[in-house]
Amino acid sequence: MITGKDLLDLGLKPGKWFKEALEHINTHALTGEALHAYLDTVKPAPALPLLAEPRPFFENISADTAVEQANIDYVKLSMSQLMRTPTVVTGAIMPDACPAGPLGTIPVGGVVVTRNAIHPGMHSADICCSVMLTNLGKTDPKTVLDTAQQITHFGPGGRPADRQFALPADIRAEFEANPYLNSLRSLNLAQEHLGTQGDGNHFLYVGTSRTTGDTMLVTHHGSRGPGAVLYSQGMKVAERFRQDISPDTAPQNAWIPSETPEGQAYWAALQTIRRWTKQNHLCLHEAVATALGATVQKRYWNEHNFVFRDGDLYYHAKGATPLDPKFMPDITGPRIIPLNMAQPILIVEGATTANNLGFAPHGAGRNLSRTRHKFSKGNQTKEALFAEETQGIDARFFFNQIDISELPSAYKNAEEVKRQIADFNLATTIDEVMPYGCIMAGDWEQDAPWRKKKQVKEAARLAAAADTQADCSALTPE
Repeated sequence: MITGKDLLDLGLKPGKWFKEALEHINTHALTGEALHAYLDTVKPAPALPLLAEPRPFFENISADTAVEQANIDYVKLSMSQLMRTPTVVTGAIMPDACPAGPLGTIPVGGVVVTRNAIHPGMHSADICCSVMLTNLGKTDPKTVLDTAQQITHFGPGGRPADRQFALPADIRAEFEANPYLNSLRSLNLAQEHLGTQGDGNHFLYVGTSRTTGDTMLVTHHGSRGPGAVLYSQGMKVAERFRQDISPDTAPQNAWIPSETPEGQAYWAALQTIRRWTKQNHLCLHEAVATALGATVQKRYWNEHNFVFRDGDLYYHAKGATPLDPKFMPDITGPRIIPLNMAQPILIVEGATTANNLGFAPHGAGRNLSRTRHKFSKGNQTKEALFAEETQGIDARFFFNQIDISELPSAYKNAEEVKRQIADFNLATTIDEVMPYGCIMAGDWEQDAPWRKKKQVKEAARLAAAADTQADCSALTPE
């Protein structure tokens, strides 16, 4: 009788397949050549090592300062490590590239192409982060911004029950039909987070077309809670495959084989999350237009944080705007590239070139992390910075707390990004949305309940310490 120890002695890697294989072997009394022939058909393939040399990637970025060069050097080093992942075919970095984690992690402003593999870590938790634009004709921009502020929702959590939008039945049905999405938590989040924008660099922007003077409403946000749940599940599944298929691969670059049942279900879940996110934008745009009684002249959108497919190739865009129509089956217009709250939003067109892989930048990117930027501005109050950097625009924070990590100086120079878009032939700007004003979440954590509780606790501790010191002073002889 053949046992698991016998299979281990043959140098085979243990796994769930042992049980079924042993039953078959012993039922058919396989030995010798017949045994080895059978094992060759069922044993796992050898683990995939990292590539000996990184795959080449296109560098659509340049530096004018030492800080910018240091940023690029880190991005290039990170990409070089990532490009040794066994599934990788090619890649690119854009002018807005900046680090997004430990070395070997896809940077913001990065594109990585893989074969027959979906890498959840390469689209990150903010799946389908995207922008939508609605042309509202000659509607007054201030009226649009005021109305939108009453309708939109920033910050953690979802909308109150009495202010929720209806989740379309077809999207709910897709959630219920997919093993990654069919949970009470995902379904509740899909309902509660519909029509919400989150925090960070997400925004609601109002401006006017440079070419027509029409008022434009632009929103920027992703898939919120539903996307974050899918990402978490996808990373767990990818990690199980990584341990079996390629343990040398970095955990953040783990993948789900696209042709497996898990991969097919994950791809379908991504498409559902994409539809939900588009609906998330649409709820806000339709509600604002209805409240204004405005006629929608044009509307278009594009994601810039997603996975796109072309045959057996999967294009992972971590902050890169798709240009090639094959990536967007529902394309209705040009693409949208925001820069910062005080700068125009670019409306661009473009085609696939040898160096852009069918993508353009998604924004301005950062040279410094949020924390380092705040530290660099430590000699100025946030109120002074806000007044200085938002002159001429109506900039608002939803929670009435200034977040200096979202002010224009936190981002790369917008003019330089625009220059590099042209220099590297990444896209052509056909219009610009000139800024009137915008709404962002702001520093909602400053007044968060957990922070207030911590502040109260710390104040109590300091008061107790002061009382103890006073008591000790009273007892100390002169």
